[in-house]
Amino acid sequence: FFDRRVSLEPYCSAPPRRASPAQKSMSNIGIPIKVLHDAEGHTVTVELKNGEVYRGKLDEAEDNMNVHLSNCTKTMKDGQVEMLSNVFLRGSHVRFMVLPDILKNAPFFKKIDTKANKASKAGKAKQAATQRAAGRPTPGMPPPKGRAARDGAR
Repeated sequence: FFDRRVSLEPYCSAPPRRASPAQKSMSNIGIPIKVLHDAEGHTVTVELKNGEVYRGKLDEAEDNMNVHLSNCTKTMKDGQVEMLSNVFLRGSHVRFMVLPDILKNAPFFKKIDTKANKASKAGKAKQAATQRAAGRPTPGMPPPKGRAARDGAR
């Protein structure tokens, strides 16, 4: 029959908000990548899939694990060592990275801990309420007050 398309613009109070590209990229990355970004400026060790090991200052890290190292020491598979002023390593060639221990105190780990603490506090509150209810003669009812409480419920 009829193909009527109705615009909903007059009914909407405000246009929908869109996240900026920076917000989109930060919300989609996981904790390991966030830790990698926090390691920028620190000394890291990177081992590649071919067995080469690079140790130097992490100048920049990308979400795909591409990294730029400066003042770097390259140790080849056979043990030969070479000094390099700047190195760019492709993320898909990385086997693993060793990051500084100081990153254990990163702020976003505290956010995760607070969520866990809230959950445990909720459990403690429920446990305390159950203990309070256990002493009542009728579950769900408050304890008796006044003369009835002193003389005992008759």
